[in-house]
Amino acid sequence: MKIQNNGFLSLEQLQDQYLNLNRQTKNDVVTKEGLSFQDILTQKTGTDQSEVKFSKHAVNRLADRNIELSEEQVERLNLGMARAGAKGINESLVIVDSLAFIVNVPNQTVITAMDQADSDENVFTNIDGAVII
Repeated sequence: MKIQNNGFLSLEQLQDQYLNLNRQTKNDVVTKEGLSFQDILTQKTGTDQSEVKFSKHAVNRLADRNIELSEEQVERLNLGMARAGAKGINESLVIVDSLAFIVNVPNQTVITAMDQADSDENVFTNIDGAVII
């Protein structure tokens, strides 16, 4: 029986048509306006994902140690985090002025913070790189 001539598709033709259709929809990550999902998320939430975040522990340490960061210091901390990420560092020590921050670079999160007076021994563990800004 000739299936091709009577208007029906073969199993292989149906399979190719279905699989190609699925591939096209999965790869459509950019909208008609040329925006990615990340761009739209940033617009809607109003947050820049390259901005460093502070964990609850880090916020507590900053408060306990009476450390207040200026905008310029936060910018330099972001720069240090970006440099660490460019070098492939995951857990980084970032030193800004007399302040030391342990940063989880993939999550862009400060894990803990201290000032030079608080670090008696100046020993930092569980890091795989350091950036001095």
